[in-house]
Amino acid sequence: VQLQASGGGLVQAGGSLRLSCAASGSIFSINNMGWYRQAPGKQRDLVAGITRAGTTNYADSVKGRFTISWDNAKNTVYLQMNSLKSEDTAVYYCNAVVLGGMARWGKGTQVTVSS
Repeated sequence: VQLQASGGGLVQAGGSLRLSCAASGSIFSINNMGWYRQAPGKQRDLVAGITRAGTTNYADSVKGRFTISWDNAKNTVYLQMNSLKSEDTAVYYCNAVVLGGMARWGKGTQVTVSS
């Protein structure tokens, strides 16, 4: 499984961005997908996750502002980010958990929120 993330950029506080993660390869093997983020000097943390059945979970810090979705036809997972805050600034990574529990990672995409 290969993951290609896109959609990062610079936005003012209160603005919106949508991240995309296109999966290719052994798509059938993917059980869950998600977005993580890592700010400078901090660990990589889960932002949002989604299962094939559509069950979602979010970090408390983004609940009500971010929405994760999975377009099966396009093999793409999206992260809609609204009401962005400076503390959302980080490198965002797409993740897929495949059969057997192995994790696959895409290259990160930078999100910078200016206050």
